[in-house]
Amino acid sequence: MNGIFAIKPEAVSLIESDNKDEILDDLSGLFAQAWSLDRTQVLEQLTERERLGSTGFGRGVAIPHARFPNLRRPIASFAKLARPVAFEASDGMPVDLVFGLLSPDNSGVKHLHALAAVSRLVRDDRMHEALSEAPDADALYGLIANVTDRDAA
Repeated sequence: MNGIFAIKPEAVSLIESDNKDEILDDLSGLFAQAWSLDRTQVLEQLTERERLGSTGFGRGVAIPHARFPNLRRPIASFAKLARPVAFEASDGMPVDLVFGLLSPDNSGVKHLHALAAVSRLVRDDRMHEALSEAPDADALYGLIANVTDRDAA
């Protein structure tokens, strides 16, 4: 994939998490499974970033993100929650769509571009609705991959 960030089908899932800590752990598992990363190290990085302030974006979306060693480009994971979970989002609403993003330690502006791309994706009303209504991980991945591939063209 030539987009601003890479995502794989194994990094997309429906999850049953009941709180923010479980969500971050599940996202770490998706990153570990899809990208052969150390789950504990991913969780530590995401948790440390979350301590600085909630990555709850608003509109039912959270974008946990961090910089991570030994990556060549930004990578993503995505989880649709079985039920909304409190995430200390900027609008006070619980989240049910969670987009994880890891960028190389030294990525600088590339990390900001990747965050902006994710932000645009989830702010789009049609995409937000499609992600919310997607029945399974394959449908979720198809929606996200279609947009990232289109934006790379």
